Amino acid sequence: MNKRKKPPVDRAFHAALAQMTGGVSPAALGVAYLDWAAHLAASPGKQAELAKLAGTELAKAMFSHVDAADQHDSRFADQLWNYPPFSFYRSGFLAAQHWWDAATADLPGVDKKHARLVNFSARQLLDMMAPTNSPLTNPSVIAKALQTQGHSVLRGLENWLEDLNASLGKGRPQNPDFVVGETLAITDGDVVYRNDLVELIRYKPTKAKVRPEPIFIVPAWIMKYYVLDLSPYNSLVRYLVNEGFDVFIISWKNPGKSDADLGMQDYIDHGVRACRDQIKKITAAKQMHGVGYCLGGTLLAIAAAADARDKHNGFKTLSFLASQVDFSEPGEIGLFINESQVAFLEDMMAERGYLRADQMAGAFAMLRSNDLIWSRVIRHYLLGERTPMNDLMAWNADATRMPARMHSEYLRHLFLDNALAKGVYTVDGHHISLTDIRAPIYCLATEKDHVSPWRSVFRWIALTDTDVRFVLTNGGHNGGVLSEPGHKRRRFRVLDKTEGAPSVGKQVWFDKTEPQGGSWWEDWVPWLNGHSGARVAPKKTARALGSAPGQYVFG
Repeated sequence: MNKRKKPPVDRAFHAALAQMTGGVSPAALGVAYLDWAAHLAASPGKQAELAKLAGTELAKAMFSHVDAADQHDSRFADQLWNYPPFSFYRSGFLAAQHWWDAATADLPGVDKKHARLVNFSARQLLDMMAPTNSPLTNPSVIAKALQTQGHSVLRGLENWLEDLNASLGKGRPQNPDFVVGETLAITDGDVVYRNDLVELIRYKPTKAKVRPEPIFIVPAWIMKYYVLDLSPYNSLVRYLVNEGFDVFIISWKNPGKSDADLGMQDYIDHGVRACRDQIKKITAAKQMHGVGYCLGGTLLAIAAAADARDKHNGFKTLSFLASQVDFSEPGEIGLFINESQVAFLEDMMAERGYLRADQMAGAFAMLRSNDLIWSRVIRHYLLGERTPMNDLMAWNADATRMPARMHSEYLRHLFLDNALAKGVYTVDGHHISLTDIRAPIYCLATEKDHVSPWRSVFRWIALTDTDVRFVLTNGGHNGGVLSEPGHKRRRFRVLDKTEGAPSVGKQVWFDKTEPQGGSWWEDWVPWLNGHSGARVAPKKTARALGSAPGQYVFG
């Protein structure tokens, strides 16, 4: 964590302010708006263009004209939006949206990040005021209320009260269809190691013989590990076990106030390294297949680069699933990562010693507010419906916290400084470099990822000097990874970049590659098999500490 001294009253004030702003730094927003407003005030030509555009958009709104680009806005899919007065509400909203986009674009002198932040933050307000979000201006809501004789309104009120009670800590009845250890995370396995930070789970083989190189999975510490072991039909863990691999996975402890001072080095030492050593001890394997998901992949990459620096070649291959190592293009989440924002978050975390799960989830939801916030408001509260629960939604609601020091170091060193990509990140007090990694890499990205944008993940190809198989699949950050064979409408693109070959631009590659149907899982397993030895009888676990899913997953 940032160790610079700060008056306690300042820290306390910032922490209190964060409760009102949702953790967003007012100073960061203020600087961005000042930059934009000052340059706009000094640009009479731009002002004239905006005035002319306002008149054009107003005329279009009066005649309920909808541009072709807006035809696919799912918020206005109901045909009732084509009739007055609702057509005027829709056109007026879209006109305001177009004008604002123009007001924050092509303004010379404005910092590009500031312009994007101004546009994004104002779009959040516009989306909040969209006519779809009011029962008085949404024809679908009015029609549903009339059709049900007002019962949809009562059900919406009941849903709102239920969610309010849940947010106040009174809880919501657990869905019996999605219970960890009963219907979720039920692949047969044992906890074979535990310390104050992790539990290591080993899954019981279903084949008489397995590949001699075990698979070691490092999930992100900001999520419960069982996203990779959801229901039996879409469990990546179960799939790998059934394909004849000896599979281990980390289950991270959900940190509390006493864990506030845990840093990135602790997560490397007591997480990745401690588990790696235990796997070697249990299996007697000289090498293993390392697999990292999301930030777990970033952590695995750091640990693997440190191993390579120290001439420890313990990884036969490395697979990174939706994992970034270059944060120069982090997507819209990067708009909120600057010195002001990080300092604000540090003050907010200092009080509790960790970043709360709901604060982190809220930040990601804001990136897709129409899909993750307002569509939910409309369906649950205005229409009185409930989105049917599924396993991924149940997992997503089972959120985790992050220790203050680790989160601060992660934001400062990786996001702000981009130290890993620049080759100046330190482990054990010494620099590491991704170019030291010699193990072949399988790198997966997903097309609609708002957490790890695929164009950012693509940077793996330029930052390493080993063989890289880059795979881009459709879907989002979680749904694209959970792409079991037989899943409808799945596709992926593949690029093999061999060591020493010239790099290719991401857009050039995308335009030239043809998508192929099917699950990327069926591409990955043959790749793993091709880098594995002949099958052997698995060694037995000497002593188990309990059955999977373990204890930490319930924390």
